[in-house]
Amino acid sequence: MASSTPRRAGGRRITESLRAQLWPVPSIAIAFAIAIGIALPILDEAIDDNLPVWLTVYLFQGGADASRAVLQAIAGSLITVTALTFSLTVVTIQLASSQFSPRLLRTFTSDSVVHATLGLLLGTFVFSLTVLRTVRTGDDERDVFIPLMSTTLAYVLAVASVIGLVVFLAHLVRELRIETMLSTVHAETFAELERSFPDGPGETVIVPTGGRSTEILVDAAKSGFLLTVDEHSLLDLATAHSVVIRIDALPGASLVRGVPLATLWPQKPGTEIAEDDLAELRSSVAAAVSSGSERTIVQDAGFGLRQLIDVAVKALSPGINDPTTAVHTLGHAAALLCDLAARDLGPRLLRDESELVCVIVHRPTFAHYLDLVIAQPRLYGIADAAVTARLLRLLQEVAWNGEVPAVRAAVRDQLARMRESMARQEWIEADRSRLNALATEVDDALDGRWRAEAHGAD
Repeated sequence: MASSTPRRAGGRRITESLRAQLWPVPSIAIAFAIAIGIALPILDEAIDDNLPVWLTVYLFQGGADASRAVLQAIAGSLITVTALTFSLTVVTIQLASSQFSPRLLRTFTSDSVVHATLGLLLGTFVFSLTVLRTVRTGDDERDVFIPLMSTTLAYVLAVASVIGLVVFLAHLVRELRIETMLSTVHAETFAELERSFPDGPGETVIVPTGGRSTEILVDAAKSGFLLTVDEHSLLDLATAHSVVIRIDALPGASLVRGVPLATLWPQKPGTEIAEDDLAELRSSVAAAVSSGSERTIVQDAGFGLRQLIDVAVKALSPGINDPTTAVHTLGHAAALLCDLAARDLGPRLLRDESELVCVIVHRPTFAHYLDLVIAQPRLYGIADAAVTARLLRLLQEVAWNGEVPAVRAAVRDQLARMRESMARQEWIEADRSRLNALATEVDDALDGRWRAEAHGAD
């Protein structure tokens, strides 16, 4: 379905990039702790003698030496706990990278619980140090000063830090479970599907072309993965210069500097683009396509499927040998594919006020997504009857949900490949008969018939 509402993704890309870093939240917490650590003792000194009695009962009751001892104990212990927390986070990241997939690292570095815990620990440490400098015992011929509210707040933050550490450890254990990781990736991918493909199946659209004689190629400005396309800027640019711009690279594609990523041509046949305008157009189109050193989920739902399939392929490797994880991962992928089967995956057409197509953004087809999910597990797991059975059930589930001819054609193509691969395997006769029956069930689903035979737990 054509759409005329361009959406900006630059802001989401920046937000996603910052969310995947460990430093922003702790840095903000440190800055906030310094500000409060300076301001609160000043307030303490200003209202020290004017505090109501009912409030002073709940504040710190010790002297200057006791206040210093408490603040020193808090600061000294929390820097040790913070180092432990950082160490556990790094170990978790290493484990996820080696055991599951290096592309799952963003799941941990984007974890809000990790960010909040590090921010709380570092903020409490810095706050205690900042307040410690204001405590005066009277030994230096200055008036004794005990920041009662500040010391009390430091104590409260220390207790909160202990609770936060316990919550962090419990959360870490939960996050290390493979089902939790798969569910997290599933949820993120589904949310991106909702944003990228909000519409149901649309009508087949005719994508205009400029003809080989008038089409002008636009090269990538730098190498990297295609992250986002600024559709709003492209539409303004195409309207201002009376051209049609087509982005040929798909989300997440690898761009190489100097290699074409887009095509443009005049809107009116028989006209030409001036050389000065052409140079500006090429530069502006390349600038509207952002690239980076690693893929993100923004505008790239296929990256979520790639993360899932990487886990499945890793589980099928001889070093891991965990087909059960691969089967469960394919279950998550099947759910996402069934959702994709009901969405408009056609090219995105952006129009001007006169309904003239100005920008064409190519998007992956359903066949592309299905092949992404099926190809590698079929290659590495076809010898395992359980993995092959789950791949066939995946095709059956997608076939049942796919009403669009393109979806059904993609399923038929993958089923033919599965049968070709199955014919080369040396299974016992019972497994071969069961898998052939499952393949027949895929044919039935394509014809609108569902067999009610129960499948066992994977």
